Amino acid sequence: MKHCIEVKDLTKQYNKVNVVDHVSFQVNEKEVFGLLGHNGAGKSTMIDCMLGLCKPESGTAMVLGVKASEKRKNLFEQVGVQLQQSHYQDVIKVKEICEEISILYKHPVDYHVLLKQFHLDTFSNHKVKDLSGGERQKLSVVLALIPNPKVIFLDELTTGLDVAARHEVWNNLNALKAEGLTIFLTTHYMEEAEKLCDRILILKRGKAVAKGSVQAVIASSPYQSLEEAYLWYMGEEIV
Repeated sequence: MKHCIEVKDLTKQYNKVNVVDHVSFQVNEKEVFGLLGHNGAGKSTMIDCMLGLCKPESGTAMVLGVKASEKRKNLFEQVGVQLQQSHYQDVIKVKEICEEISILYKHPVDYHVLLKQFHLDTFSNHKVKDLSGGERQKLSVVLALIPNPKVIFLDELTTGLDVAARHEVWNNLNALKAEGLTIFLTTHYMEEAEKLCDRILILKRGKAVAKGSVQAVIASSPYQSLEEAYLWYMGEEIV
């Protein structure tokens, strides 16, 4: 099976502290790979290193066979990115920002189709600042999909969404997976990992403490659920 992401012994420091600490993993084509961990565990920093947004102290991160830090423009033609913090112009409308993103790429997906898929088509003429938190999150996925990417990075995508909106996003992501899209996501929701992920890696203070299929990670713990197993790996067993 072909690997579309390869991370080897990656280490990133801030203030001489290893935020990402010698982490290695691979992501296969057409799978959903989940990076799990508490807030501050190093998940977002990991994505930043993989995309060339920050430089690691050591190790390598290859996406689609290239280092983003060396060939960022080439890579960004082939990946979609939704980061935790997305900032938009105050008065820009949904359709306007979609059009702006579309003209940056050679073969963009029709954003009208994506807006309908994510139930945002009725908000096309709304200002982005007037959308609810859930609607803004869904829009961030639409924008990440416009480039027609081979891989999409989703950072804490469903944080702040209500249950209905979260399940709607999950259904859309499963549909994208069925179409062959490789998805790399970070989350601290165990139900999300179980619903979406083929394999996961758990980070604890920047270190990988478990990785493999959801079932394998659970089986390597004394527990029967991912939530309990996760807490065990974190040293926070339920009493």
